[in-house]
Amino acid sequence: MFRSAILPCELTDDVLVVGAGIAGLACARELARAGLKPLILDRARGVGGRCATRRIEGQPVDHGVVFLHGSDPEFLADLGAVPSQGVLPGWPGRVHGAGTPCQPEAFAPGQQRLAFAEGVSAFPKYLAQGLEVRLKTRVAALEPDGGELRVRTDVGLEYRAPTVVLALALEETAALVEPLATRSPELTSACRLLRMAGSLPCLTLMVGYRPHALPPEWDVAYPADSKVLHLLSHDSTKRVESRFITLVMQARPRWSSKRLEESPKRWSAEILAEATRLLGPWAARPAWMQTHRWLHARTDAGSALAGPMILPLPGGGRLALAGEAFAPGGGVEAAWRSGRMLAARLLSGGSDG
Repeated sequence: MFRSAILPCELTDDVLVVGAGIAGLACARELARAGLKPLILDRARGVGGRCATRRIEGQPVDHGVVFLHGSDPEFLADLGAVPSQGVLPGWPGRVHGAGTPCQPEAFAPGQQRLAFAEGVSAFPKYLAQGLEVRLKTRVAALEPDGGELRVRTDVGLEYRAPTVVLALALEETAALVEPLATRSPELTSACRLLRMAGSLPCLTLMVGYRPHALPPEWDVAYPADSKVLHLLSHDSTKRVESRFITLVMQARPRWSSKRLEESPKRWSAEILAEATRLLGPWAARPAWMQTHRWLHARTDAGSALAGPMILPLPGGGRLALAGEAFAPGGGVEAAWRSGRMLAARLLSGGSDG
């Protein structure tokens, strides 16, 4: 497994990666394979970003990405190498509704889909094996300093590295880069691109029902006539043993954006009411409910950038950007590909300056 220990107040490393999502992990792994010692910082309690699995009542629940898919042979090989309690090839096989999936290409010819019995977080945990990861570490600011970048956290810890990779949501990356923009034309241009792009929010409700409830006869549903719900995932069909019939309900981006500041109690009630309309009266009587607010659930389809960016800093040092938006196609496969592409460019000494 990956290592996670207490850091000293200041550390110098070959490469510092901010973000332990798929892009950051894929980049760090390639750098480590080449003999470097990348250090990864992430504000969350676990690795994976939106490849997130929460354990509720002893049962895994995928509340971000609900399944994995791709066509790149190397990406599929990585998925195939994940040590798992059970791989579900082809999941979801039963798809209901005429609504548009987040990524319609997931169901195109040549695409392979799968899920893991222990949850989609099995994939990022596999990528993180052997890497140095510091969790619960929120980066607050960057500052060039003598050919390196000084990275400051929100609690005052500082780290230094000649190369810093930002593998975050576009808005989060922009917030860290913008204070540096006046230092070079390249940084100014990068900020403009980042602010032109963007990501979409998603309010998510996880709901568990007693086994006597009527389970849906589908794995995933995309309701076309709902202004509230974009996706319903029958999560318990992925589990070896299910104490509950578990559904994950993900709201549409526009609906979510209007309710981001509302209390979860209010918007979850609206989601449950809509699910009841779609599924029937039984859906109104769950045994438990939990919520999650994804501010950056996925990249806006119109926000794709040409590729990972490497920005040289005046006086030395490099700032590099990766993530789902920096590779074609979107989703987990694009994030994985962008991280690997960026690592290859960093190792070759490339830059965009």
